[in-house]
Order: sequence, then structure tokens, then C-alpha cells
Amino acid sequence: MMIDYPLVWAGLIGFAVLAYVLLDGFDLGIALIYPWLGGEAEQDIAMNSVAPVWDGNETWLVLGGGGLFAVFPLAYSIIMPALYAPLIAMLLGLILRGVAFEFRWRTVRGKFVWNWAFTIGSLVASLCQGIMLGTLVQGIAVEGRAYAGGWWDWFTPFSLACGVAMVVGYVLLGATWLVLKTEGDLQAFARRVAWYAGIGTLALIGIVSLWTPMLQPEYMQRWFGWPALLYVAPVPLLVLAAATSMFLGLRRGYDAQPFIAANALFILCYIGLVISFYPYIVPPSVSIWQAAGPDSSLKFLLVGAVVLIPIIVVYTAHAYWVFRGKVDPAVGYH
Repeated sequence: MMIDYPLVWAGLIGFAVLAYVLLDGFDLGIALIYPWLGGEAEQDIAMNSVAPVWDGNETWLVLGGGGLFAVFPLAYSIIMPALYAPLIAMLLGLILRGVAFEFRWRTVRGKFVWNWAFTIGSLVASLCQGIMLGTLVQGIAVEGRAYAGGWWDWFTPFSLACGVAMVVGYVLLGATWLVLKTEGDLQAFARRVAWYAGIGTLALIGIVSLWTPMLQPEYMQRWFGWPALLYVAPVPLLVLAAATSMFLGLRRGYDAQPFIAANALFILCYIGLVISFYPYIVPPSVSIWQAAGPDSSLKFLLVGAVVLIPIIVVYTAHAYWVFRGKVDPAVGYH
């Protein structure tokens, strides 16, 4: 049986990116609502809820970026110049967030500085991730296998709207995570934030979803053409179902249901992106197969991925299992 190595690798990288968004999204979201928590005690509890897993979550970002470079070198050489500015800003934001996470526990006098650094770094990273996604969706100019656009092509109303949507979506993930992991006043506050963030997320999903088909004729055909409409119609219906489940879970006082439903919203939006993008890795002109390296290289790299990815999945799942349940306010981060 012939194996389509570019397609297999596109699936693996896509999985890594989705895993990063879901796993790192909620701790970025916690940082975004962090300054408005009720005092230092609640801030410490929020920090402790992600302390065992936050740095491991970023493993998937490294895997996705490294895989793009190794497996789809043409796509990497086109996408990087198009996204240099927001990419560098995102990395600096993640660095600032990581430093702030550690330093706030080591100081008393300067804790408020690192608290705000934690939030600002996470805000920059979240906004830039959405902007980069929006830039890909709107299309990257390519000429002669090279980036043909300008320095500011990433800075458009659509990409900024995607950036805001990502920020609000991460707030939703962070708030529902706190609903899952905390109790008392902090959980009650997180429920209120989740309500507003959920409404905002759904509104922005609707705006971006209606805007996207207007960017490329291919998008319009895939979402509103016939009979394609029959195949894609379940996606918005499932989004409605996930949103209903999330709000019902919040209203009835459930702990896990809102977080699971919020993640389902992200997964469905990701499926929508796949529907719009496929078979392009650099919309609207460079396909998965055009961007891929030789099959011999992809086959060699796949051997390592088959070993590495299950290990990452197992130790990530183990970490979440070990630290399952509510956060104990008496236990600190060391």
C-alpha cells in the first residue's frame, strides 16, 4: 500500500497545532483574566491550577514549528517572511510570560510587576497567534516559490479581528478551566467571566465565519456552493450544539461540562479551517504536496515521530491525571 507521506505529515502537524491551542489556550486565558481575580490568594490558586502543566503544553508548539521546517520547507520559507513581525512578538510574549511565571514566586516587593508581565506577555502571544492565523486565512502572496507580499500584509482588519477572537476564545478556555479546577468565590467569578467570554466568542466566530468566504472564491464555493453545502452544514450545527452544552453547564453549576464544550468549539472551528484550507498549506496557491520535501526525508522523519509523539501524549496525559481534581489552596508552587 502506498503511503501519502505529505498528507500524513500534514495531519501530524495539524494535530500538534490543535493540541497546542487547546492545551496552552487555557493557561493563556487564565493570564488574561488574572489581574481581575479577587486578591493574591485567588491569583495564587489560579497559578497553581496550571503550574504542573503549562510548560509541557508548549511542547506542541515546538513540534508544530519544527515539523513545518523539516517536512514542508517551501511552506516554511514562504510563511516565515510573511509573519516575521507577529511571530517574533509572539515568541517575546511567551518568553515574558514564562519569566514572569517563575519570578512572581521569588519576590514580594516586585510581585505586582511580574503579575502584569504575566498578563501582558500572554495578551501579546494570544493576539499575535490570532493575527497569524488571520493572515494565513486571507491568503499569502506567492511568486516564483517565494513570498511576494510586503512587510505589513499581516496587518489587516480581518487579521486583527482574528486576533481579538483568539484572545476572547482563550479567556473562555481559561475561565472554564478555573470552573473545573477551583471552588468558592473564584469559581463563581470564573463562571461569570465564562458567560461573557462565551457570548463574545460565539459572536466573533460568527463574524469571522461570514467574513472568511468573502476573502477567496474557493472559500465561498466550499461553504456555500452546491452540493458542498450539504457536507459542511453539520459544522455550524455542531457549533450551536457545543455552545448550548456550554451555557447549560454554566447555568446548572456543572464543573467539567463547560470546559469540554469550550474545547469542542475550538475543535469545530479548527475543522472549519481545514475545510477552507485543504489541500493548501499556504493558501491560496501552495498545496501540501508542492511544499513537502522528498518522500525519503519524510519517511525517515516519520520514524522519529512515531516514537516521539506517543511519548509526548503519554507523559502529558499522565501529568493531567496526577494533578486531576480541585486545586488545594494550601499547596503552593515551588
